[in-house]
Amino acid sequence: MKYRLFKDVEVAEVGLGTWQLGSADWGNVNEDAALQILKAYADAGGNFIDTADVYGMGISEQVIGKFLKAADREIHVATKLGRRGDAGNGWPQNFTYDAMKRQAEDSLQHLGVSQLFLEQLHCIPTEEMRSGKVFDHLRKLQQEGTIKYFGASVETSEEALLCLEQEGLASLQIIFNLFRQHVADEVFAKAKEKGVALIVRVPLASGLLSGKFDESTQFDNTDHRNFNANGEAFNAGETFSGIDFKEGVKLSNQIKQMLPGDRMAQWAIRWILDHPEVTTVIPGASKISQVNSNIESSNLPPLSADVHQQLRKLYDEQIHKRIRGHY
Repeated sequence: MKYRLFKDVEVAEVGLGTWQLGSADWGNVNEDAALQILKAYADAGGNFIDTADVYGMGISEQVIGKFLKAADREIHVATKLGRRGDAGNGWPQNFTYDAMKRQAEDSLQHLGVSQLFLEQLHCIPTEEMRSGKVFDHLRKLQQEGTIKYFGASVETSEEALLCLEQEGLASLQIIFNLFRQHVADEVFAKAKEKGVALIVRVPLASGLLSGKFDESTQFDNTDHRNFNANGEAFNAGETFSGIDFKEGVKLSNQIKQMLPGDRMAQWAIRWILDHPEVTTVIPGASKISQVNSNIESSNLPPLSADVHQQLRKLYDEQIHKRIRGHY
């Protein structure tokens, strides 16, 4: 495992996303399996885990908290707030200081820690970010010692650029992968200039970029790749990066022909890591074998300039225009 700087802390360049450990939107992952996944990640040198309070409504955080009690090394956990439905009737009530403090304190309890390493806004409405009040609340939570750093998980480049104007922002979490390449043009230089860490989510486009699916692949009813395949439940961009599944399978096959060997998922993550502005990429894993596969990406050599150019040409000519949802 290789590491990159997050402010003054070295974090694994391949992190671990844990949406799937909430057993709500990816099918079921029982607690024992979840703990084994977390242990395998840490044993391989991983030290950066991303979660959220709504992943299984606390289940993901609680499992991570149980794991942290037995961990023999320092693990940096990033969580998120702002999407819970118990703060009032509608989202505006989620973004008062009192509501955000309550959500952060619940995460502290779930994780069993005295301070949150990183608290992130969880893809909240653009107008809430634009007003700036939520960042004032995060700064207050930071001053009070509840959180060490704060950041934002966003859907669009516009939102990313809004957040980058906020003093004290430590990180941006964005969708960036071979199906979402333009983000680098719009955001990366500004983030580097501001010293803001970039956390890359959905690196494999919900598994499409693993090269393991075909047009007949079926997903469980509780899997968002089934119930949100076309944006029925939330932003279509969070599932398959907004690409229609069958079109995505065909495009993935074209990408596969441009990558070395037969380890498509690893090379897709390596492509992301070839961008030095990226701090860490957070693929999920529902099996130990997936943890190990993701981590091996850190040891692959960079892709050649020629391969990068071919992949960008395909993106510009065939992929970008097919993205659905807001991005």
